[in-house]
Amino acid sequence: MITSMLFATSFGPVRAFVLGLALLGAGSALAQKTTVKAKNGKVKAKTTDVAGATGSKSKVVAAVPMPSAPQPASPVASAPQAVLSPLPPTQEAVAAAVPAPADPKAEGLTGWITDLGAAQAEAKATNRPILAVFSGSDWCKPCIMYEQEVFSKPEFSAYAKDKLVLAHFDFPRQKRNQPTAAQLKLNEAAAAQLNREGDFPLAVVIAPDGKVLAKTGYIAGGPAAFEAYLKKVVPNL
Repeated sequence: MITSMLFATSFGPVRAFVLGLALLGAGSALAQKTTVKAKNGKVKAKTTDVAGATGSKSKVVAAVPMPSAPQPASPVASAPQAVLSPLPPTQEAVAAAVPAPADPKAEGLTGWITDLGAAQAEAKATNRPILAVFSGSDWCKPCIMYEQEVFSKPEFSAYAKDKLVLAHFDFPRQKRNQPTAAQLKLNEAAAAQLNREGDFPLAVVIAPDGKVLAKTGYIAGGPAAFEAYLKKVVPNL
């Protein structure tokens, strides 16, 4: 009996200590509950203790920008079946009976007609479609690329020689590159008929009878790609 009492007395403090540690751990586990929520670019943590009191802390998280979608190349757009009003060719073109000289400021496009009336007259006489190109030779990068990669290439010149009437209308911005007043008037008259929207670059395919067959912007791929486009518009080219 005495021995049992001594054992219980000696075990009591140890047991109390162990039970105290267990209760402390359980109390810590039950003392609070944390809930994390994310909404509208913010992370919000909510903590609830045993008594039901709550506290919250928010942290703003910078949104990760989504990459922009790649921009498509210049689209190829078909024009409505409009018919041009015939323009009288200039007296110089009639007197010379040859295509008007190309705008000297349009680098690489020598030999192109710069008078829409003269181009229409030649198209009617030869029964060939017109390719009229509008460009800004000193400010429009796609225009410069078009001329360098397609229109000034010997392969395209050889292809177009007996198939197309080539016309070019340049609208430079730098003062030193401005065309003469007479040429500017011709350019504006052509734009009033074919390019009222002011698109650059713009290539317009016109039938010999003056019907606008198609309009397109920049086409990548050099002369071969542009010739393939022309053959879709005018299959017999």
